[in-house]
Amino acid sequence: MLAARTARRFIPPRTLLTRSFASSSEDYDIVVIGGGPAGLALAAGLGSNKFTSQFKTALVEASNLNNIRTWSESPGHYSNRVSSLTNESLAFIQGSWDHVESGRTCPVEAMQVWDGVSDARIHFLPSDLTRLPTTGEVPSSMATMTENLNLQRGILKRLDELPAVELLDSVKVENIEHGPDEGSNWPIVKTSNGRSLRCRLLIGADGFNSPVRKFAGIASSGYNYDTHSVVATLFHSERPNHASLAHMTQFNSTTAFQRFLPTGPIACLPLSPIASSLVWSTTPSIAGALKATSPETLAVFINAAFRLPEPALHELYASLLSSHQKSTPLLAEEAKAIVERAESSHSIQPHDARSSSVQTHTGVPPEGAHSFPPFVIGIQPKSIAGFPLKYSHAESYIGTGKGARTVLVGDAAHTVHPLAGQGLNMGLADAAALVNCLEHAVATGADIGSYTALQPYMRARYMPNQSLLLATDGLHKLYGTTSSPIVWARSTGLEVINELGPLKGALMGVAGASPETKTAVWNTLATGVENLVSAGDVLRALGGGLKDTISKIGTNVLQNGANAVRKATR
Repeated sequence: MLAARTARRFIPPRTLLTRSFASSSEDYDIVVIGGGPAGLALAAGLGSNKFTSQFKTALVEASNLNNIRTWSESPGHYSNRVSSLTNESLAFIQGSWDHVESGRTCPVEAMQVWDGVSDARIHFLPSDLTRLPTTGEVPSSMATMTENLNLQRGILKRLDELPAVELLDSVKVENIEHGPDEGSNWPIVKTSNGRSLRCRLLIGADGFNSPVRKFAGIASSGYNYDTHSVVATLFHSERPNHASLAHMTQFNSTTAFQRFLPTGPIACLPLSPIASSLVWSTTPSIAGALKATSPETLAVFINAAFRLPEPALHELYASLLSSHQKSTPLLAEEAKAIVERAESSHSIQPHDARSSSVQTHTGVPPEGAHSFPPFVIGIQPKSIAGFPLKYSHAESYIGTGKGARTVLVGDAAHTVHPLAGQGLNMGLADAAALVNCLEHAVATGADIGSYTALQPYMRARYMPNQSLLLATDGLHKLYGTTSSPIVWARSTGLEVINELGPLKGALMGVAGASPETKTAVWNTLATGVENLVSAGDVLRALGGGLKDTISKIGTNVLQNGANAVRKATR
């Protein structure tokens, strides 16, 4: 092997060691393309594993990683790109997590999700969490929020401790080609600084437009959502922790809120007692107008989007779009006046929890205030941004033929709607599974770049990822309609899940569960969504009268899912 340090049980195939290559290329066991969170975590996993740390590994990244090493934000200010890390993800990156700035992390101990049309809700509390299969313990939180930059900086500090991994940053991949010798299938990576890196295994952690996937000839199916996400860092009031309201406020500073509107979901994710991260998925036109408006006006829209009845939001959207088309910014006071008229027309009083009136959110909170996120009072300067959303899934994660000795992880293999907050967790789960796969290959003396050695990785990750992708895609479509039959169907499903403890608990802690449990949960959700939508279509076609039937269909599907979860966790 290329990087022998001490005697190991693994002896690489003789033919790979004796092959003659042009002297201009540098030989590596593994080359990882991409220094995002998933790529860095994978490199750290390879460098810290007692089996794979013997490999000579390089990570190639186009950006300057020193900018991440030296990154810092003022206390109380946050980067606008954050992630929700599950307990399973934290277990995989534990060595790196020790270097993450803990003061810039926040546990998610509770979650409230509700239908923006019917107000059907599901509540996730710590008491719903299931035991982790790895430790048998019940985790104290379902996830942990942190900025991507905080995570990447921590992983880089961990990588600095791992001599097996060479970081090649500020270097672009110019080309990937095959070896010059006939029969050679070792990929050669040509970089912008003139180096040629030949490797036994090439790993693509290089995002949606993956050069590695292109080199491997792996097709990817999917489409662009007609949806953009708007992100920002929000400042809000800290709810008083009155003893008389302990049952309401216990988890206020660590609760995530998400409302599914027909235009897309809006989520408020906790960062601290007085700061949260906004992820608002909506139509491209509304997203563009929201990004162009002032922070003060955007704050009015955010508060209203979580509280106003869905029909009342239409006037607000119309005013926003009209002013944007005229290049005349909608002032915050004008937006507030529109909200006040909408509240009055829907009999929402100034001290109602659904009101966006400032007076409502001072002093003792009104009844029901715990059902909504904290009142936004400001937005961090320069934190407002947006990006389009995509659905994609590679047909395979492993290259064959001329694209052999390649494997994909993270966004290079799949992109998912952010409504479930699972994008990075999927990538980290890929990385963990690939490290385990390569460890097994080393232990059995297999060629780490061979299709046979990499197949266990494909088996471990493809179907769980496919199930999650289908479930989130289905939810996006399901909540994008105001059709009464379908609203009834999805509301019934949400309320049924809220009453099914095993399924609810598994959904809450799904990424901390065993592979069998995770697959069962996401398959159940995908099947449930599909059946509820189908039932709604039938009801719409027949003109109503089948609501009880839809309820029974949803209950049966989800009850079957709960049984599947029980079976998988035995």
